[in-house]
Amino acid sequence: MTTKLPTLTKADLIAEVERITELKRTDSEIIVETIFDNIIQALQKGDKIEIRGFGSFRTRDRRGRVGRNPKTGAKVEVPPKKIPFFKPSKELKDFVNNSNGAS
Repeated sequence: MTTKLPTLTKADLIAEVERITELKRTDSEIIVETIFDNIIQALQKGDKIEIRGFGSFRTRDRRGRVGRNPKTGAKVEVPPKKIPFFKPSKELKDFVNNSNGAS
């Protein structure tokens, strides 16, 4: 039997910003949304986002290919596309591996 790991949601992040900064919830929402929106806009433009001590976001090109429809087995052309890619920093990897399960 597998146990489901807890998930940190956007609402949790907003609540944490609200708690730490003692700002109103609406202001905390604006902060979190602005960060996410700016990351998305930079990726859409093809820019790389680097957050020291955390990691970097960028896009990678995925080639087009021929796939199969799982229901019918028919061949389907899958067009080339860009996918978001996150590379964690060494510091983040070290934090995760030395966490000892504590928060």
